[in-house]
Amino acid sequence: MPITSTASNTSSLVHAAIDVHEPGQTPGKVGAKITTIEFQLNPKELTVAKSAKWESKSQKKSASAPPATYQGPDPQKMSVEMFFDETRSRDGSVVKNVEALFTACTPTSTSKDTDRPSAPWVKFQWGVLTGFVGYIKSVSAKYTLFSPDGTPLRAVCTVALEELANEPAKQNPTSGGLQPRHAHTVREGDSLAAIAYREYGDPALWRALAEVNGIDDPLRLRPGRVVLVPTLEELAHADGREVARKEIARAVVH
Repeated sequence: MPITSTASNTSSLVHAAIDVHEPGQTPGKVGAKITTIEFQLNPKELTVAKSAKWESKSQKKSASAPPATYQGPDPQKMSVEMFFDETRSRDGSVVKNVEALFTACTPTSTSKDTDRPSAPWVKFQWGVLTGFVGYIKSVSAKYTLFSPDGTPLRAVCTVALEELANEPAKQNPTSGGLQPRHAHTVREGDSLAAIAYREYGDPALWRALAEVNGIDDPLRLRPGRVVLVPTLEELAHADGREVARKEIARAVVH
């Protein structure tokens, strides 16, 4: 018989937990485990949502709905409540658990030493339920009971998790591009090295930025020129730079 009870005798239950990891080096693969935040009582319910992006362009004279074009999936989302109680132990665990959840929304100590600080990557685990690799998007804590000296003894936390991509972004067949990119308008005193540092944290990437934008003389950037900024993943590989260069060339022509 499957175990689904949330009764007070929790010693025989499989506890739900959120595993907290260092950010991974590749999509969908977590780094070293930092800690595990266990549910004191298993949740009575959890909400999981998944949606997809579709785009349709209405036509004034059309008598029926316009055709829709699939644009890809949205990240999977999960919302769950965590209940903490220390009315018996009085060991400060309620505040510790709430602070651990809040800390999981801030950059890890290891990632702070890099050019790309990141909050931890997390996974929800409960028996046969193995959640997606994601991050904690928000935490809301409500303290519901206090000791005479003001120490919180009970708390209910609403935790929202969101999925991280589990594979590198692929080419969009409708546009021919790898990933959306934004534009930077050159200002007086700008240089490609400064733009590369601001966008990627590495001024040495100015050469790749010049290549994909078709800039022959990087030392003569005119104010007002638009520099399109590819993703770091595209710049890291020759094939990615070539695809980005062609897409940017098409965008400039049109």
